[in-house]
Amino acid sequence: MAFEGLSDKLSNAFKKLKNKGKLTEADVKEAMREVRLALLEADVNYKVAKDFTNKVTERAVGQDVMESLTPAQMVIKIVDEELTELMGGEGARIEFASKPPTVIMLCGLQGSGKTTHAAKLALMLKNQNRHPLLVACDIYRPAAIDQLKVVGAKAGVPVFEMGKENPVKIAKAAIRQAKDYGNDVVILDTAGRLHIDEELMDELKNIKSEVEPNEILLVIDSMTGQDAVNVAKSFNELLDITGVILTKLDGDTRGGAALSVKAVTGRPIKFAGIGEKLEDIEVFHPDRMASRILGMGDVLTLIEDAQNKIDQKKAEQMAQKMLSNKFDFNDLNEQFEQVKKMGPLKGILSKIPGLGKQLENVDIDDRQIDRVQAIILSMTPEERSNPNVMNPSRKRRIAAGSGRTVEEVNRLIKQVEQMQKMLKQMNSKGKNGKGKKRMMRNLPGLGGMPMNGMPPIK
Repeated sequence: MAFEGLSDKLSNAFKKLKNKGKLTEADVKEAMREVRLALLEADVNYKVAKDFTNKVTERAVGQDVMESLTPAQMVIKIVDEELTELMGGEGARIEFASKPPTVIMLCGLQGSGKTTHAAKLALMLKNQNRHPLLVACDIYRPAAIDQLKVVGAKAGVPVFEMGKENPVKIAKAAIRQAKDYGNDVVILDTAGRLHIDEELMDELKNIKSEVEPNEILLVIDSMTGQDAVNVAKSFNELLDITGVILTKLDGDTRGGAALSVKAVTGRPIKFAGIGEKLEDIEVFHPDRMASRILGMGDVLTLIEDAQNKIDQKKAEQMAQKMLSNKFDFNDLNEQFEQVKKMGPLKGILSKIPGLGKQLENVDIDDRQIDRVQAIILSMTPEERSNPNVMNPSRKRRIAAGSGRTVEEVNRLIKQVEQMQKMLKQMNSKGKNGKGKKRMMRNLPGLGGMPMNGMPPIK
């Protein structure tokens, strides 16, 4: 995941501060030297890293910090605040036009993920009850128009195209159609190049001049580090962009682009691509990202993921079944399906405060869920609904059908039985209604999924 290396190094630097009862100015400066080195290794712009540590040092050697009962925690708090400020302070939003349609122009180098993220953004806006229109303005890259049609169809969003016509004419015609058909957002998927050149920039400047977009969002690949920052700087100087979409933030990126782009360009990161699916895009929140970097979790994003990606109706039905002392393999399988929608397990768990550090050396294999589901799906409908019918011959058949061992089947059956006992105890204690109400509040979202319901299948 992104920022893992940086998080580890910052954690080690702060650990030394925590071991000291009282901090001196020399202690703070030594810790900030390590922080600066960690930032540079994460591919953060040198000037940005230097300015950042200077600001933290200036605040941290103040009297309030030095005389605090917990000076190390005060320093971490300052670093958290400065990291948040470095990435833009408050989360930036799309500036919608007072009179529709709002025109959003996406630009960037070829291969940065413009077309995919055009569809991701369109789907996000569609889920917010808007009516976006995707526009194919990339007439040069082979199959670019077809790709936009494919991802547009997956997102359930209409695509406007005029073949190899001039991109400026395409954009203007698309806006006219949007007005006629009630599309309140127009997303222009413009052409890219392998590198910035005069021909590319002239075309983009012409589109900007003719259609006057409300937003010009630059799509950059976070895996390219400082190159991404240099690209952002060049595009901003020529087009005056309004924000950035940072892609592949779920990958093995060092994080330098996310920490440098706002300081170098003055333009905020508005969205982050966090996976390959069309749903894998989120509003970029600097404060939440700072918390993740410092290993303090991100509960708000976790809650939003649960609300947006988990079927609330199914979660409530699950809660009702649990309150009726009913929980079987069908329910467990449904829980796994719901959680898989939220992304990789390690990513989910890392957003829980306190778990990030504990998960550093833990290998969480998402295929583990698939293996457990293979056992469940090898059962008959009767066996899934009523685990009590299991006998040795049934278990052997299930193990053979799923490619697992009988021991793994037994372990899963035992864990479901334990879950049933636990629910029975919880419900018996909540006969007065209070316990049940409390349980109902806690279940929607992750739906009370028993994480220990996954046997350690390898």
